[in-house]
Amino acid sequence: MKKIALYPGTFDPITNGHFDIIERALGLFDEVVVAVALSADKRPMFSLDERIEMTTKAVEKLNNVRVVGFDNLTVELARSLDATILIRGLRAVSDFEFELQLGYLNNSLDQNIETVYLMPKLQHAFISSSIVRNLLKFNAKTEHLLPSEVQEIIGNMNSCTL
Repeated sequence: MKKIALYPGTFDPITNGHFDIIERALGLFDEVVVAVALSADKRPMFSLDERIEMTTKAVEKLNNVRVVGFDNLTVELARSLDATILIRGLRAVSDFEFELQLGYLNNSLDQNIETVYLMPKLQHAFISSSIVRNLLKFNAKTEHLLPSEVQEIIGNMNSCTL
């Protein structure tokens, strides 16, 4: 049976750290579905469509990866995609407690769901979407934090708003 892993998140925007986690997950599972959450309560900088576009462009050269948008419970999306594995990234100990609670919650909602925690390479461990968003507000350098495809999309957005 094909092992499908679901990697849910806001991806506002997708970073090199996220991309590293996707590549690592591909080494473990047959298919990785990157699920971009609407997350209206987080008030994302980019629209859902923009985040889906950025994520799709970032992963387009990877085999066995697809991108979907969603606005429902993660376990419901997983069921609809026949995914039994949720991928979560851990950058630091500070992420662990929240992610552990989330993993237990998802398993309590569907006992067939397992959460696998992956750490990015050390060079990406400090990167977060919130750091990138803060840098973007000040037009600071982000090329070393984002996939080149995402940097290009954001650059084109900025040039349109000037």
